[in-house]
Amino acid sequence: MNLFNRVVPSRRQTPPVPPQRPAGAPASPTAVLPDPDLANLTGEWVVDPAHSRIGFSVRHAMVTTVRGCFLEYESLLYFDARNPARSRADLTLFTASVDTGVEQRDAHLVGRDFLDVATYPRMRFTSTAVEQAGADLFRMSGELTIKGISRPVVLEMTYIGHVTDPFGYERVGFDGTTTINRSDWGLTYNSRLAEGGAMVSEKVRLQLDIAAIRTASAAG
Repeated sequence: MNLFNRVVPSRRQTPPVPPQRPAGAPASPTAVLPDPDLANLTGEWVVDPAHSRIGFSVRHAMVTTVRGCFLEYESLLYFDARNPARSRADLTLFTASVDTGVEQRDAHLVGRDFLDVATYPRMRFTSTAVEQAGADLFRMSGELTIKGISRPVVLEMTYIGHVTDPFGYERVGFDGTTTINRSDWGLTYNSRLAEGGAMVSEKVRLQLDIAAIRTASAAG
């Protein structure tokens, strides 16, 4: 007998076959796995105006987009990493600080045709609910108040990152956006073009590029 030609049974086990989902049965929901960095964010934060932009964009004359922002505002943010539903935001914008880069246009925006800052010096967003929609995506519902009219809006907020700067301040970044119909808040001024379209679109996109700093009370 040639020992070197003897066939030795393999010890390798055949991998088990995973159970098959019955035909027609619903697929199991995919769990949302949060970014592990979010665990460090629980606490109070304020928006840093020097590194943030609370802006908007609107179609003008049907062929171009006008962009602007509010330069002055106050904020208080709270993030709860264990239970994002407990997170909240309160943001007050000073309407007279609107800036589109064109002085004549800004003068029109602060007048009675649009923001009427003499009567309504502030606009405000206050959150009412927060839900986590993805690893770094949050849906923040709230009340937006413009010219004394409050209506619900939903912001799509994307977590950008969390760092400690060279001065020792903790910073966190979020981008947020939503689109509103301005006439819902009494911003109804418009004029018609010769071609039949509107000079200013009804739809306004709100864009929040947020860099927030942890407050001293939360850090301490």
